[in-house]
Amino acid sequence: METERVRVRSVQTRMVWSYLLLIVLVVSVLGAAFATLMWNYYYGSAKSSVVQRVESAISLHSRSLSSLTLQDQADYMLQYMVESGSTRIQLLNSEGEIRIDSDGFSPNIRYSTGDVKAAMNGSTGSWTGEDPYFGERVISVTMPLWNDSRVVSMLRYTSSLERVDSMVQKIIQMATFVGFAVILLFLGLSIFLAQRIVKPIQELTRAARYMAEGDWSRRANKRGDDEIGQLAETFNAMVSELNKREKLKNDFISSISHELRTPLTSIKGWSETLKESEPTEDDEEVKLGLSIISKETERLSGLVEDLLDFSKLSARTMELHTEMLDLNGPVKETVHQLAVREEGTRVRLLATFGVGPILIQGDANRIKQVIINLIDNAFKFTAAGGTVRVTTSVISDKAVVIVSDTGSGIDEDDLPHVMDKFYKSSNSYGGSGLGLAICKDIVELHGGEITIDSERGVGTIVKVTLPILYKTEVCD
Repeated sequence: METERVRVRSVQTRMVWSYLLLIVLVVSVLGAAFATLMWNYYYGSAKSSVVQRVESAISLHSRSLSSLTLQDQADYMLQYMVESGSTRIQLLNSEGEIRIDSDGFSPNIRYSTGDVKAAMNGSTGSWTGEDPYFGERVISVTMPLWNDSRVVSMLRYTSSLERVDSMVQKIIQMATFVGFAVILLFLGLSIFLAQRIVKPIQELTRAARYMAEGDWSRRANKRGDDEIGQLAETFNAMVSELNKREKLKNDFISSISHELRTPLTSIKGWSETLKESEPTEDDEEVKLGLSIISKETERLSGLVEDLLDFSKLSARTMELHTEMLDLNGPVKETVHQLAVREEGTRVRLLATFGVGPILIQGDANRIKQVIINLIDNAFKFTAAGGTVRVTTSVISDKAVVIVSDTGSGIDEDDLPHVMDKFYKSSNSYGGSGLGLAICKDIVELHGGEITIDSERGVGTIVKVTLPILYKTEVCD
């Protein structure tokens, strides 16, 4: 039971890990998409703001600046272009050195950032990163100033990203916190759902384990109308059906044992008494008949004992007393034994035997039991004037016994089930429903097989195939 519990726990663990992996993947993808969106939004907005300032300044002042010397451009910038706010304006020469900034200073600084390099080549450039001289993260846009066909100076606008970085960091932290909260929430939900799914399975496993140990009173609790609930309902229906079959089997064995044991004991006792009585004028015939009665009652007593041990036969633990024998022997004995039924039933019993011995390894009594059952069934379902035929032969290196009749046949719906234990067809003449099932088990214990072919209103052919020891010639 501990092993089953570990297996169920393993299923629960795999379910939880599957749910967790899925939600982590979803949260990661959504979080990455959200972070990218926020990043592009805030930093894109900051860049757009700086670019707009540059474009606005150039559109207003480029004509005035282009006609001035570098020193005059510096004075012009300080007088007309400096704005209040966080945007820094720098005037660079064509080599990238600062000539003046919006604070009025001209530190000895030379830039080689991407935006400055782009402006040196005559195009407006932008760059985001840590300013190598002021030590803060900025976004910068640099635009060249032309004089005729050459770049004489550059205007560099920079805006601090401190507030933007702080805002983006807070948003990412908040998104990360929410993501972890969602993961933990779904982890709890996945554990809860996995337990709801696994618990009924655990109960089914426990009930099945108790059944395997012989406790047939256990039932599974139905917790809903879903698939697991239907499984529990099916399981309970199966247990009920098995209980019915077990009770039917036990009742049958008890009944047949009680009904047959007493008359068989009486028959055997009287046969022994008659054998020991004074001889009559028909002494030899009486002794022969009484000897047959004694022999058959002993065999029937053995069969009754086998019925008491029917569970062993079902479990394939029946012991066979096998020996090398001629299949024709037990078949002939059975035919001669049942030939007396011709007069009472007015059904002809015909037999054809293979020439020479058909040697097999088998239990003669069990083989006779099979043949008796097959011939008895044929007599039961064949009307007066019909025929029952028994043949032995060798086909494809197999010993074959065929019992055919011209009786009523078997319904198509019943045919697949006639060899099931306790099954009774719609046109059954009574009985236990075990005869053909026992025949099938006995034949399979001999390594053979039994097949039935029947057509309603035409007749039935039962074919028993057994392994042969030596190939022999046969006749029709």
